[in-house]
Amino acid sequence: MTRTVRDYIRTIADFPHEGIMFRDVTTLFADPRGFRMAIDQLLHPYAGIAIDKVAGLEARGFILGGAVAHQLSTGFVPVRKKGKLPGTVISEAYQLEYGEAVMELHDDAIVPGERVLIVDDLLATGGTAEAGIRLCRRLGAEVIGCAFVIDLPDLGGRARLEALGMPVHVLTAFEGD
Repeated sequence: MTRTVRDYIRTIADFPHEGIMFRDVTTLFADPRGFRMAIDQLLHPYAGIAIDKVAGLEARGFILGGAVAHQLSTGFVPVRKKGKLPGTVISEAYQLEYGEAVMELHDDAIVPGERVLIVDDLLATGGTAEAGIRLCRRLGAEVIGCAFVIDLPDLGGRARLEALGMPVHVLTAFEGD
């Protein structure tokens, strides 16, 4: 039987709160075949396309984005939670279910005109990815798309990003939770 990326993802019930089915990609990362499969599939649509930087969203997007950037022979930039980057940054606030969060990017991480791919493990509501897109665009980037291992389509993130004109590439989806 041929395994898929989805087969390497563990589901943990009631984490971090009761009623949540947490999709854990650490089991995917820990398996060399699964991890290689995920990276190959994430970058496949972008092979042969000019990309200057991969922007990885904190935190698992750093792992995936770094590997994708390596395979594409391009640069990597981290999009981090507020207060985690040491240099001069630009910030972008976005809404959470209860409150607000802020993502940051070094103000010199991207040169105007560079083509950037956004990478993360999970697409839920799309708020973090939208903040990453806005940060990259504020620095003059052309964001060419977003790639995720998992989509939770019921939470509407894909539609939110597509409404911004973003092509969205996902490896697997978990409906209903």
